[in-house]
Order: sequence, then C-alpha cells, then structure tokens
Amino acid sequence: MKFTSKTLLILLLFGTLKLLFSCKKEENNAVITVNSSEKIKSDSSKIFKEPFRPQFHFSPEKKWMNDPNGMVYYKGIYHLFYQYYPNDIVWGPMHWGHATSTDLIHWKHKKIALFPDKLGLIFSGSAVVDLNNTSGLGTKETPPMVAIYTYHNMEGEKAGKTNFQTQGLAYSLDDGNTWEKYKGNPIIENSGLKDFRDPKVFWNTKTNLWNLVLVAGDHAQFYTSKNLINWTFASEFGKNNGAHGGVWECPDIFKLKVANSNEEKWVLLVSINPGAPNGGSGTQYFIGDFDGKNFQTTQKETKWIDYGTDNYAGVTYNDAPNDRRLFIGWMSNWQYARNTPTKNWRSAMTLPRELALEKLNNNYILKSTPVEELNKQFTTELSKNLLSLNANHTLTINYDNINQSNIKFEAYSKNLKLVFSNDAKDSLVIDYDAKQKTFSIDRRHSGIVNFEANFGKEIHKTSTPNIISKTINYHIILDWSSIEIFLNDGIYTFTEQIFPKKPYNKLSIQSNENQEIKNIKIAKIKGIWQD
Repeated sequence: MKFTSKTLLILLLFGTLKLLFSCKKEENNAVITVNSSEKIKSDSSKIFKEPFRPQFHFSPEKKWMNDPNGMVYYKGIYHLFYQYYPNDIVWGPMHWGHATSTDLIHWKHKKIALFPDKLGLIFSGSAVVDLNNTSGLGTKETPPMVAIYTYHNMEGEKAGKTNFQTQGLAYSLDDGNTWEKYKGNPIIENSGLKDFRDPKVFWNTKTNLWNLVLVAGDHAQFYTSKNLINWTFASEFGKNNGAHGGVWECPDIFKLKVANSNEEKWVLLVSINPGAPNGGSGTQYFIGDFDGKNFQTTQKETKWIDYGTDNYAGVTYNDAPNDRRLFIGWMSNWQYARNTPTKNWRSAMTLPRELALEKLNNNYILKSTPVEELNKQFTTELSKNLLSLNANHTLTINYDNINQSNIKFEAYSKNLKLVFSNDAKDSLVIDYDAKQKTFSIDRRHSGIVNFEANFGKEIHKTSTPNIISKTINYHIILDWSSIEIFLNDGIYTFTEQIFPKKPYNKLSIQSNENQEIKNIKIAKIKGIWQD
C-alpha cells in the first residue's frame, strides 16, 4: 500500500490519541483508560514522601501546625506564618512557624519566628508592613514588619482567671527573618473576657488609621490606632448575628467590589468552633458596610465560606499585589485534628484561593477559586469535548494519578454521582441531587476513617439554592489526603480530608438521567517538593 503524506499524518495523529487514552464499551458502560506519561511515585521526592503527605499543599516539615497567621506580601514575597508546636505532632505550646513563597505555590520553610515568653504562648494574629513607620519601631528607609498576636497565659488560665489572653506586638527590621518583641507588651489588655484573641490588623486608606478586629467570645470587637501600639476601642458586632454554636475565632475584614457593578461591600470573616454546617469547625462570613469604626449588615441568614469539614481559621493577605484578595485556611477540623493518621507531621493548609463577591437573586455570595498560579503545575492527560452518559449507565475513567490531579468538566443541572475508588475497595462518593438541590460528600468508606468517630460517621449534605444555571461547572482537585471542590466558579466550595489506603485509580460517573459531560479535562499536578 502506498501512503500519501496526508495518510501518514492521519495515522500519526490517531496513534498519538490512542496512546493518550483508550475508550471501549462494556455492557453499555463506557470505559476510558488514561495512560499517564509518568505515574506518580510515592518516592518521587527525597523529602515529603510519607503516606498522605500533601504534594502541592503547604505542610510543615515536621510536627504540629494549625491556623495560618501573619499573612502579608512584601517585596515580591508572600509570608505565611502559622500556629506551630515544634516538639510533637499534637497541639502544644504555640509558636509562630514561618514560610515564604514568590508564587503562593512553592514554599520555603524558614526558622521559627516567634517563641513563647513570660507573657504566654503565641496564639493567632496578623502582620503588616508599617511603610510610614507610624510605630517608630523602624525608619522610613527601613520600615518595620509588625506582627500583632494573642498572648495566652497558661498559668492565668489554670488559676481560674478570665483575663489570661492579651494582645502583643513584635517587629522585624529585616523583612521578617528575625523578630523582636515590643518591650511594652501587652499592647491591648483584657478586661476579663475568657476568649479575647486573634487580632487582624490593616491600614484603612479612607480614615488614615490602623484598624484591628479581634474576637471576644461570641462577638467581634473593633479598634483604631495611629501607631499600631496605642489602640482605642471603637465598637462591637455579632452578639445577635450569625452562628453561635461555639466560640468565635480568627476574624478578618476587607472590602471587595461586587462583580459586574460599581458597588463595593465589606466582608467580615469569623471562624467558629464548634457549630459548622457539617460538624465541628467552620468559617462564616457577613456582607455589610464598615466606616472604620462600625460594621453593619442587613444579612439575616448564616453564610459559610466552605461547606466541607476541613477549611478553618482562614484569613487573607495584607497588601497582595493588584488588589487581589487571597485566602488560605487550615485544612482540618478540631473534631479530629489531633488524631489524623499521619506520622512526623500533622496538618496542611488549603490551596491559596482568590475571593470575589457576586450578587445572585439579590443575594451577596462570597466566591473562592484556586489561584491561577496553580495552573503552571498542570500537565493535561485527558481532554474530551463531549462524553455522553446514558441513564443508569456508568462512565469509568481509569487513571493512576487521581490522587494528584485537577479535574474539570461541565454537566447539566441533573442528578450526577462521582465515585473515586481504588483496588483496596475504598470509595469516595460525590453526589448532586437536582430535585432536592443538595450536594453531598460521602467519605464513610473513603479509606482510613476509624481514627476518630466523627470523621466517617455521616454523609455531609449541603443545600445549594444558589445553583440556578442550566449547567454546573465542576472543578475538583485531589491531593494525597484531600479533595477540594468548586462548583460554578466557587459559588459553593467543599474541602475534605481523605486517607485512602491506596491512591484512587478509578473515577466512575453515574446518573439515573441522560447526561452530557462536556469539556472534561484531567491534568496531573506536579508536586512542589520534588527535587
């Protein structure tokens, strides 16, 4: 047979596609096998290769971590401080750990920034760069980086006192590498509130004052200052607003423009433990107005930044470039955080996310999506414009790298079930019920679940009334011990830890209705710790 150049080109293209994936029918069920260019190996890096170690989420080199703290951008560097206990993988006397990044994805571990002292342990707080040296702790040529945090005095707590939490200050004159405590600490005393903590500070360009919000048990308090040292109480908010199933923690406040409008609103984040919609720890938000002293809202219902069980204590960056509002949360839950089945280290952060505000049906929605910088880690391994799914049939995708992947597709707003599974008979089930307008995550059989009773006890169900479109955009990101789901560009977000006994290698897509899976793309995500 004589081959023309055109024939050879067609054969070459067909052969390339065949290598990428194969599709066959089995009893009216479609099966796609993705032949990855490189299978993810558990020993692909000299470090961070333990079972369940996140490959592209931030985690400490070793020992215990919880809340993100002191998130500030300066001179091209994103600083991430965090609650840290360097002597064990369970919570202990709190320090501030420290890491830096130029892209929010690749991180460098730094030495411990803040240690406990005679005033107490170092609990959560925030950091700013005092560019005009209002504090007098540096110079205009060398402005100080200032951290304001909560002191927790264990002796006072054990003695039955109620004023054992106060606010302290530390500063750095070398861009956050070394720190000195302010000699006049504490800078904000406690009048007798048992829970009085987690200050978030920012410069208010409208009032030319520093603002500080902290939490006091069941509500938030606002303060103002000219110099970061002397603070004046301004107001309080929240005793009759939002969820109150537990203690309020880790507040944040910032302004966002409402999409497709000239309107601007203020967003107040408040974490709460317990009392989240699917149990344990969660973060609620309020949309309103803030004049530099008072926050007001007409919001009646409780709104949550994430409806999964593992996004807590999240706050946003000060001074991020291009006015981006960038968020990171602690990817765990106090119901079981101390017991998760990891060794050497415990806990990770969520992926960094960009927040945006949208109005749907006259209702303000805080959206969150993974930062675009993550896209540089992707290698697309399956791309299909359309996959038809007949009612009560199954579309199965065999793929060895599911536990380190980015999955995106569009489907009709009809019933749809996704089942991630492996050869160890673990299964993680994601289910959208169109009639009930509910979205659920079932991790009861997702792998190791018996380390704590609440982890695999129930199916996590969420009402999704804000899905009003004819189609739903699904964006799913899996790492070795987590899944993050973003529906319709972050209108709803779900973050959950998982501990499969083996990596998932199969995705089954099912519906009791005829469905169409459009523009499906599956990409391998390169690990950030690889050499």
